[in-house]
Amino acid sequence: MKISREKWSQNFSQWFDWVLSQAEFYDYGRYPVKGTGVWMPYGFKLRQNVIDLLRSLLDQTGHEELLFPLLIPEGLLKKESEHIRGFEREVFWVTQGGEEKLEERFALRPTSEVSITFMESLWIKGYTQLPRKFYQIVSVFRYETKATRPLIRVRELTTFKEAHTLHETYDDAARQVNEAVEIYSKFFDALGIPYLISKRPEWDKFAGAEYTIALDTIMPDGRALQIGTAHHLGQHFTKAMDYKVQRADGSLDYPHQTSYGVSDRVIATVISINGDDHGPILPPLVAPIEVVIIPIPAKNPEDDQRVLSYAKEVLSMLRSSGVRATLDDSKDKTPGEKYYVWELKGVPIRIEIGMREVTSGTVFLKRRDTLESKVVGREGVVEEIRELERRMSEDLKARAWKEFREKVRAFDSLDDVKKFLETRGGIAEVRWCGSESCGLKIEEETNSRVLGAPLEPTGGGNCVVCGKPASNSLRIAKTY
Repeated sequence: MKISREKWSQNFSQWFDWVLSQAEFYDYGRYPVKGTGVWMPYGFKLRQNVIDLLRSLLDQTGHEELLFPLLIPEGLLKKESEHIRGFEREVFWVTQGGEEKLEERFALRPTSEVSITFMESLWIKGYTQLPRKFYQIVSVFRYETKATRPLIRVRELTTFKEAHTLHETYDDAARQVNEAVEIYSKFFDALGIPYLISKRPEWDKFAGAEYTIALDTIMPDGRALQIGTAHHLGQHFTKAMDYKVQRADGSLDYPHQTSYGVSDRVIATVISINGDDHGPILPPLVAPIEVVIIPIPAKNPEDDQRVLSYAKEVLSMLRSSGVRATLDDSKDKTPGEKYYVWELKGVPIRIEIGMREVTSGTVFLKRRDTLESKVVGREGVVEEIRELERRMSEDLKARAWKEFREKVRAFDSLDDVKKFLETRGGIAEVRWCGSESCGLKIEEETNSRVLGAPLEPTGGGNCVVCGKPASNSLRIAKTY
């Protein structure tokens, strides 16, 4: 049996809103502040599992977690003028405390480069303390004026993981950017999320950065979504703060910095990337519930009780082995209604237990993605679940990458690019001479956005705009 994916791909916006609400991930649009939502317990657990995975990768590579205040004084934020220009239209300002007007406005943190640089200048004085790698997972606030979208474009990003590092030299900071990209690659690989790594164009890099590396995926509706960024900040912020450290040769110089982050968009992608018309298919690694047990009612109360007791024994065995499992023993729903509920929640594996299983000492397993089913002995159920999860994770990742690659296409004309992006969606690649004017012309002609260029330049051919020899490719897509 094959589950339809028509609604998932062709009506993705409606599908996404339906899943977030009905599966109780995230209640968006009803809290009386535009562009904000409430994480419900099931969604919060998914968020927590994703964060734990990222924390593990960061901690293993020498990052230290900290926590900064939400408020940033206006004078501090404006010390780096180029940076504030990049955010000035998006900043929320606190202007009053109680009934008193504040002498200085406070910004609700849009990002933390200046505030962290300020504190680093108090903590770190010389090369023996370098490099240093900090991160925090916090809310940031940006006054989005475009149409807001739950988890994708919001005014409060509640899952903003920002890392900030400090280095003696430019080259060591560049090495750190590469490490950040490696960490994010491992992170997205573990989650089964496909992506392209690009260098953002000069006209659209992070405000105050030397350069920006971005990781983009493609959502079911064909739009590209930026899911991670890493920035080489050079000495921009340390010079703005007049912050120097002692170098190995005894001289004083401004240290170099990087910053890199991911946000709520990662959870949006985890929910969306392997869905179908029944709902999401969550990767077993981070699913709040890996296994749901559904008792099948018996014909008489005595057998019904035997089924329930057996199901509870299986539940206890799973939980004692570290499997995140639950038992749906509610009396107000039929087994079919329960299947619907747990498929909508994306639970990877379902166990059905009736009198046949009680009598034979077995359990009936079914995968959420392929509907493949199998009867196994009760004593071997944990091992079988772990094997099913391993295979399921590999299959989901392979399917996501296959669909992703089919949506990345190279073109020789902007007319073909425009047609492709408006009809099918995805990421288009064209030959590019490297000039900003041609890049902006590509955006204008295709009514889309440039994502960036491959990290390794791909020469050959001629620029799709000016006809001059191309120095690289340029990636274009419809975005959120």
